Amino acid sequence: MAMHALPASSAVLVALAVAITGCDSRKIMGLEKGVSTEADVRARFGEPAAIYDDGDGGRTFEYPRQPAGQANYMISIGTDGKMTGLRQVLTPVEFAKVMPGLDKRQVRRLLGLPAKVQFHALKGEEVWDWRFLSGPEGRVFSVTFDAEGHVISTATTLDPRESGQLGG
Repeated sequence: MAMHALPASSAVLVALAVAITGCDSRKIMGLEKGVSTEADVRARFGEPAAIYDDGDGGRTFEYPRQPAGQANYMISIGTDGKMTGLRQVLTPVEFAKVMPGLDKRQVRRLLGLPAKVQFHALKGEEVWDWRFLSGPEGRVFSVTFDAEGHVISTATTLDPRESGQLGG
């Protein structure tokens, strides 16, 4: 098996991502569906970046790990104040739900806070990027919005940090 050395800056970013993942794993292990309370979730993860009303009286808390991490978590709290679910949302299943016509609010609700936002003035487009893992490879999922803030396209590419191209 051949070993490939990472550029120093990539190695630091990988180490940081592993540290974040390790911390999250410990936080998640201490939570139990149907038993852990909202207070337990907040004690382990802190204040959510956003809170979404689920329409049934329950709520979902957003815990992004972007831009350094490669995950975003959505933790659901039921009407009884107990955790009903915990999902890492930067997955192909969730990306497939991002369809042309969705607005920025809907995409944020699906995937959480992006790692990077770029505005292309000449095209009148905005691109949001999320870093995620696909097996052992770091990748970037991108969503392009038109001038009205609706999805026009999506793409997945290799994370530039993987190849040492840190401009991205």
